[in-house]
Amino acid sequence: MDIQFVTQIDVSADVVIYPIRKAGIGVAGAAQAQLLAATAQQARFDAAAGAVAETTVLNAGKAQRLVLLGLGEGSEHDFERAGAAVTARFQTSGVTRVDVDFSDPGTISSADVISFAIGAKLRNWRLDDYRTRLTDKQKPSLNQIVIGASVGDVAGAWAEAEAIAEGVALTQRLVAEPPNILYPESFVDQCRHLESLGVTLTVLDEADMTKLGMGALLGVAQGSVRKPRLLALHWNGGQAGEAPVAFVGKGVTFDTGGISLKPGPGMDMMKWDMGGAGAVVGAMKALAGRKAKANVIGVVGLVENMPDGNAQRPGDIVTTMSGQTVEVLNTDAEGRLVLCDVLTWVQETHKPKAIVDLATLTGAMVISLGHEFGGMFANDDKLAADLLAAGDNSGDKLWRFPLSPAYDKLIDSTIADMKNIGPREAGSITAAQFLKRYIQDGVAWAHLDIAGMAWIDKDGRTYAKGATGYGVRLLDRYIAANHEA
Repeated sequence: MDIQFVTQIDVSADVVIYPIRKAGIGVAGAAQAQLLAATAQQARFDAAAGAVAETTVLNAGKAQRLVLLGLGEGSEHDFERAGAAVTARFQTSGVTRVDVDFSDPGTISSADVISFAIGAKLRNWRLDDYRTRLTDKQKPSLNQIVIGASVGDVAGAWAEAEAIAEGVALTQRLVAEPPNILYPESFVDQCRHLESLGVTLTVLDEADMTKLGMGALLGVAQGSVRKPRLLALHWNGGQAGEAPVAFVGKGVTFDTGGISLKPGPGMDMMKWDMGGAGAVVGAMKALAGRKAKANVIGVVGLVENMPDGNAQRPGDIVTTMSGQTVEVLNTDAEGRLVLCDVLTWVQETHKPKAIVDLATLTGAMVISLGHEFGGMFANDDKLAADLLAAGDNSGDKLWRFPLSPAYDKLIDSTIADMKNIGPREAGSITAAQFLKRYIQDGVAWAHLDIAGMAWIDKDGRTYAKGATGYGVRLLDRYIAANHEA
């Protein structure tokens, strides 16, 4: 979808949208002000963010749709919600273009306009590749939004915002792809285009990881005919030689649970168990697309967890790359086994100054937070505070949970250094405590459990139900606020 910025819209266009704050500012100067006021009254329009009311008039013999659009209190997120509402309303309406009239320069800033535009852009994403029988009414028609506002040149700011939106869209696509299309090898292939943005890719195959002693990751993968991969994406936009920030993602492209087989109903949704890896890749695309002035490496461990005759068994003991041993009591607690080896590799290979890992790790996190927040665990208060702020600012919200040695005894094993699952209680915490054992002294680290956020069965502020793209804007905002001059 093309978004254009002009100083003045064509007020005779087929669809003209008048955004209004709850305070009532924004309609002044419209020729149809009285008509719009009556429309608002009849529709009980209260200017809540994303609220819409419309009427049709005859203009020079041509039907014209006039639309009131709520901006709420006018926060950044309200403008995003309003932009998304425009796309949702007109995406399959038959309308090809809408004009949006931000005509009051005293109340609208360039940041407001950019927030509106990115909301519209984000909400436009959908995956129709596998739908062969869409009717004309079901097909997207909206291909242009013209935004009129006298706020100066927004081209540079929009280029950066659009790059972030494209990163989110990549994550959504990866998360939504079916598991027969997206598996470890093809996941790597779908990231090759990032090289054109200046991202350097490093790929480790099964033989490479065997030499490195990644017994935990390889143990998860051994039941599948799809071979595992470790993918590292390097963006060097900062000072030469400066230690990078590392993003690490869990990339289980399909999770049956292995021998500890999941129930059949709902198992199809385990295609999004690579949501952490998807978020990392999308964030790397966003950073490269906007030429972020920071050194960042994104590393994802890619496996498929299947229950064949060679699959890992409950009771197996594996040796991780760190040398620590793990008693595998449940093969469906596989994400931590993937992450622990990737965490070790990135620390030993790249010496990052901070690590943030993302994973759809535990069902317990969904029970704790539902689909409103991602859970965060951190060994460093500053890193935690920075991520919480980035979450609030981006809309990818986080809630911090505790780490404590008191929980360690719950994953101590009588036969190995640790077991891969604790008791029913504190399930998300014991998973984080497991990962913490692989973080070297002095390394700032945060673990984000996004099990309730990668895929949601209801519409959100800037996405339709399904893949959300959660994590991309969070990571991008964290880098922008803390690691760029």
